[in-house]
Amino acid sequence: MKKKFTMIDEKFICDNCHNNVDILGYTARDHCPNCLYSKHVDIFPGDRENECKGLLKPIGIEKFKDTYKIIYKCQKCGEIKKNIMAKDDNFELIIELSKNN
Repeated sequence: MKKKFTMIDEKFICDNCHNNVDILGYTARDHCPNCLYSKHVDIFPGDRENECKGLLKPIGIEKFKDTYKIIYKCQKCGEIKKNIMAKDDNFELIIELSKNN
């Protein structure tokens, strides 16, 4: 049986805004802190087994414990995903997304 979370905290270039994204350092980096876009690469966090590879567009925010989750919609397959926001995320975009709820 596969683990539900595989820790992968690696640098990448955002496919949406082309920002150079550094490691997060305290958990796995799963989206760009500049534009908040992600990539549909995982079935379970960190497994890199999803064949879709579409861009995950941030479409909303929801409260989660003492932080927030970013709600995404894949621009290729339409699946809805959620990721916890990171400490260095663009908070102005987080506020804008909260208006969509």
